[in-house]
Amino acid sequence: MSPSSRTVDPLVDPPPGQRQLARGITATWWYTFSAVVFLELFLVLVWALQALAVPEPGAGWIVVGVGGLVWWLSTIMLLWAYRHRVDAEPGIAWTRIAPPLLIAVVYGVIAGVVVDSWLLALMPVAQSVVLLNWPKGIRLRVVALMTALLIGAAFVDGARGAVQTEGPGWLAAFYAIVIPAMSVSSLWWWDVLVTLDRARASEARLAATQERLRVATDVHDLQGHHLQVIALQLELAERLLALDPDAALEQLRAARVSVDEARQGTRDLATRFRSVPLGDEVANARDLLAAAGIQVQAEIAPDADDAPSAALGPVIRETTTNVLRHGAGGHARLALGRAPEGWRYEVANDVGADAVVQPIGSGLDGVRRRISEAGGTLEIRDDEGEFVVVVTVPAARATSDERAMR
Repeated sequence: MSPSSRTVDPLVDPPPGQRQLARGITATWWYTFSAVVFLELFLVLVWALQALAVPEPGAGWIVVGVGGLVWWLSTIMLLWAYRHRVDAEPGIAWTRIAPPLLIAVVYGVIAGVVVDSWLLALMPVAQSVVLLNWPKGIRLRVVALMTALLIGAAFVDGARGAVQTEGPGWLAAFYAIVIPAMSVSSLWWWDVLVTLDRARASEARLAATQERLRVATDVHDLQGHHLQVIALQLELAERLLALDPDAALEQLRAARVSVDEARQGTRDLATRFRSVPLGDEVANARDLLAAAGIQVQAEIAPDADDAPSAALGPVIRETTTNVLRHGAGGHARLALGRAPEGWRYEVANDVGADAVVQPIGSGLDGVRRRISEAGGTLEIRDDEGEFVVVVTVPAARATSDERAMR
């Protein structure tokens, strides 16, 4: 939270924590992508040097180098397809993967003949194959099979004397063997991050769905009972209207009482949902900030539920919203506990380096008015790169407020 008064639309301008999390996922992909393509480019360079090191190299090293660049570009297409894959998509997207695989086969055959190496002939195909989006449990087998084939091809080259014992020969053979496993390990870390992000989003959606289901169930039980009673009372009044008007009138009065009871029950239900215990309010704020990618430290007193929810509840919700809107999205600190003045709530968060200090916004003005009406105090300060809000409420006022809410 910062003292900025700028209005933020969460649909157009998402909270900094969410933006930071999205940037982190994107950055991780680019790290993964860069690692894979760098290894491939380095391997092409090493094999080009291997071709240049043979007696009378001719134009072979040019064929290996230029062809390797073409194959390298084709693997970028495979990585692009892997990044934008759809897990639920049936079958194999041959239109996207067939051209890169064909390029790998052609380059492997030509480069293998030029250098006279079975290992080089197999390496482009093996690397391209492991970059495909294999189902769970299949990729590890594919990597093991390709690595075994590459090791076998390396032994064949060694027995034939095709691999030099000096110069870049052993280096080229080593990287040709390990590059599939190294590439897949990088993609595996990326998959782990994506899985964790999807689990976080699913958990948030599940929590919201469970809360809506609980509200719907309570409303259904309350209104369903009263509406059924009212329908029976009105039906009975209709039947008694011609036979006993006084009894019919009594049933109409009873129906009106049932309507009042249903209305009061709805009010009580809404009040109960609004009157969340303060310990749960702080815990919900902590979980919301953590879901937005912010590192949160929360200290909640064991008797926090005795705190004045009427006064501090809206303050906690407002300050949490402001942390999401105006904070730098790195870390936040929440604390609710006893104090000599009564109850003390503190929220602190980091402020971006490019944040512009502006007058106190309407949100904090509302917090100040609410706390003033409750007889408490509000302190706002900038503490070494952190924006801190401290709210205190008298304990005596807290007790009276809680009784009024109940």
